[in-house]
Amino acid sequence: MNDQPSGTPRSDTPRSDTPRSDSGTRDYRATVFLPQTSFPMKGDLPKREPGWLERWERIGLWEKLRAQSAGRPKFVLHDGPPYANGALHIGHALNKILKDVINRAAQMDGKDADYVPGWDCHGLPIEWKVEEEYRNPKGKYQGGRDKDAVPVLEFRAECRAYAAHWLDVQREEFKRLGVAGDWAGRYATMDFPSEAAIAAEIGKFLMNGALYRGLRPVMWSPVEKTALAEAEVEYHDHKSAILYTGFPLTKAASEDLVGAEAVIWTTTPWTIPANRALAYGAEIDYALVVVDGVDDGALPRVGQRFVVAEALLGAFAKEVGLAAFSVKRVFKGAELAGAVAAHPLRGWDKAAQGNSVGYAFEVPLLEGDFVTTEAGTGLVHMAPAHGEDDFHLTRAHGIAVPECVADDGTYTVQAPGFVGIHVFKAHEPVWAALEAMGHLAGKGFITHSYPHSWRSKKPVIFRATPQWFIAMDDANRIRGKALQAIADTHFVPDQGRNRIGSMVAARPDWCISRQRAWGVPIAVFVEKKSGEVLREQAVLDRICAAFAEEGADAWYRPGAAARFLGEGRNPDDYEQVMDIVDVWFESGSTHAFVLRPRGLPVPADLYLEGSDQHRGWFHSSLLESIGTNGYAPFKAILTHGFVLDETGRKMSKSLGNVTAPQEVTKQYGADILRLWVMNADTADDLRIGKTILGQQAELYRRIRNTLRWLLGSLAGFEESETLPHAELPELERWVLHRLSELDARLRKAVADYDWNGVYPEIHGFCATDLSAFYFDIRKDSLYCDAADSPRRRAARTVLDALHRCLTAWLAPVLPFTAEEAWQARFPSEEGSVHLQGFPELPAEWRDEALAAKWDRVREIRRAVTGVLEKARGAGEIGSSLQAAPVLHLPPESLGLLPAETWAELCITSGLTLSGEPPPGGAAAPEGMPGVAAVFAHAPGEKCARCWRVLPEVGQSAAHPALCRRCEAVVEARA
Repeated sequence: MNDQPSGTPRSDTPRSDTPRSDSGTRDYRATVFLPQTSFPMKGDLPKREPGWLERWERIGLWEKLRAQSAGRPKFVLHDGPPYANGALHIGHALNKILKDVINRAAQMDGKDADYVPGWDCHGLPIEWKVEEEYRNPKGKYQGGRDKDAVPVLEFRAECRAYAAHWLDVQREEFKRLGVAGDWAGRYATMDFPSEAAIAAEIGKFLMNGALYRGLRPVMWSPVEKTALAEAEVEYHDHKSAILYTGFPLTKAASEDLVGAEAVIWTTTPWTIPANRALAYGAEIDYALVVVDGVDDGALPRVGQRFVVAEALLGAFAKEVGLAAFSVKRVFKGAELAGAVAAHPLRGWDKAAQGNSVGYAFEVPLLEGDFVTTEAGTGLVHMAPAHGEDDFHLTRAHGIAVPECVADDGTYTVQAPGFVGIHVFKAHEPVWAALEAMGHLAGKGFITHSYPHSWRSKKPVIFRATPQWFIAMDDANRIRGKALQAIADTHFVPDQGRNRIGSMVAARPDWCISRQRAWGVPIAVFVEKKSGEVLREQAVLDRICAAFAEEGADAWYRPGAAARFLGEGRNPDDYEQVMDIVDVWFESGSTHAFVLRPRGLPVPADLYLEGSDQHRGWFHSSLLESIGTNGYAPFKAILTHGFVLDETGRKMSKSLGNVTAPQEVTKQYGADILRLWVMNADTADDLRIGKTILGQQAELYRRIRNTLRWLLGSLAGFEESETLPHAELPELERWVLHRLSELDARLRKAVADYDWNGVYPEIHGFCATDLSAFYFDIRKDSLYCDAADSPRRRAARTVLDALHRCLTAWLAPVLPFTAEEAWQARFPSEEGSVHLQGFPELPAEWRDEALAAKWDRVREIRRAVTGVLEKARGAGEIGSSLQAAPVLHLPPESLGLLPAETWAELCITSGLTLSGEPPPGGAAAPEGMPGVAAVFAHAPGEKCARCWRVLPEVGQSAAHPALCRRCEAVVEARA
């Protein structure tokens, strides 16, 4: 009897279809105050929501909000720009909905939440799409266009048009989700003023000395022919070739080591031609081993001598097929200091052709503190161009960095014998060459986690090329300042602090250059004679002024160098750098051209993105702002998880488990999708699918029914009905206390951005405290009491507060439904619930003592309702109003409430309180000694109007079918 949703009258309450009274002489339907509202039971959101969007556009709601907010404290949630490439996916919807809820809540909390949405428009993914169109045999070029033959300005124009198209598509899709913002004043990184500002930010690093050009291995995509940022790389399982090979020692401190082979193991056989050194661990124990026997088909030969870490000797012997071997001696790695080896391909005839000396160079053994005995052989081969450790160790010893691999992943002339072979197809030729020279000890394949380009999904390589870097540890102290800023930032959840902190602490200098065409160029000049970068503010100013008027295309137009260098400089003396800047630098600098020019404060109050952005936008924004301003661009960071299907799998078109936001809004409406977001723990990964969306639709139905019943029961309500708080019954004051608790919970979420659990609590309040308790109890008073009775006025006083609070609190998450529920009661051509603030609740509503008392009351009530349900199940009653139970209470609880109030709460026609011990067999709830309810039938007849069973029914001559209360109401309305 206590779990019926609001809007569904219980069987104990008269309804509009009540038949004539028992005597058949009178119909009292018209005398009952049944709910009346135009607010429909069915939401029909897919049809109604577009109408609300049109209305808000028509009345200029966003402009009204800005005018209304003049002078208020600013709240800035700076939008991390999505990529203008394709239709929105469910991750976009999660992100923007969460942002919208926070912005709307801040606005209704009294702030000026001026939200400027934006887009990331440059970079490789858009270039990739344009190039796909070039290659598409059914495209507009019918597959007949070579990207490298397209003039750069024409190519950039096609990229701009592509980005502009998808920006417009995504903007309309975001608006359909109910996301409010300055859509007309949106920002885009490809806007001319944005490009100028990005160039100016690069210029700040140029002028403070942090920007430099250097040679260092970077993640390189042979497919896209460009360097990649860590955030542009994802890891997948990959089948890689491996090999063991020996480097013959030609010089060593101990004679017995000369001629032995220092064995290395690698998962990148293609790096062998680029080898220039070996690394050892000074404290590692190494074994000098002689091969005494080999397995059939094994590559080692009897009599060969190998140097391998003692701890790895067993695994090595098994891998390469040593049937028997002798350990001649064990020695510390320090003994290898000064040793020199020959490259295993020294003397290979295919390498020594023409003027090439092949691999005749010496390979020194160098101590490396990174060498371990976790895997391999305890010796590491060093290819300076293809690994961080390799690069730093060899450079520290003055070893040159060869350029063995071209930008497309093929070998150059510095890899003699392999020129033109692609590195991912090089394992067979490298194996064959090493085997021919007698130094291949083992080969095979392994499957392991390997970096791939997130765009092309192809594996990447480490490759040393000249790139532009921003120094982390020079006089500008970017790393140190960034770590302090992280310590000062509020993180939700807090573990994000450690995640980004560890990344910043360990990262190398920031590589910001990309070898592509669609982006903002690193607009600097390098003097050819000295190799020095030109650092002159006047040149930068000319560049930025041109970009602001013409866009970054100005850099690519004929005569650009002479134009920007100015008089007195010969453009032939300077290299005009044509690399573009990393798109993460672009988006990381958005604070500089989005916030300040609009008068919005920096740092922003909040940055909000997915948890992967600790290495992406949060990271680049932090470094960029620290480098140019000395402080973080944000005060707080909130992260959310990723969206999976209902079984926890990643969404994939091939799996057929993709949930598209466009389909959800078409079938259910945007409010259902928004409710899904706010009912989830967004700090973790979320799940979505048909079943989950169906559950959210059911939760929405309950909330809507609550609003509908409130509106119906408030029909005709006037302010004059309101009763002062002191005159309200305890039940009403308890409801107001619950409102004050929820208000505090909501405002805490507004303050600290942790919304986890807020809307489930509001739903629980609607379903449990209201529908199944308060509404159920007060339906009798609202429907059957006199219009001006204090009890009915008290209930409607509380219903008024409930409607105002719930519509306001629901407005951030259910903007369409909240507007409909507000307009149903307060219709206005120009008004909106979104122009309201969260209601300011009186302090007197908070009453902890009353709440504690009513916790006890509700516990006792469950004892009574449990007995009534048993009687209903046994067929003794059909309705709780047919009962008048006896409630046994211990002495300390007898004074909680009078018997008539207990009868109201239990929805019975009567109730008797007893301080006597419960009789034997009486149901006693667990944990409540002395409490028990005993079922008893209510004496008397059923009132035809209110359905209570009372002895007084039948005593009136005028209305023999009514109780005294109903008779008085009917007579007063006659």
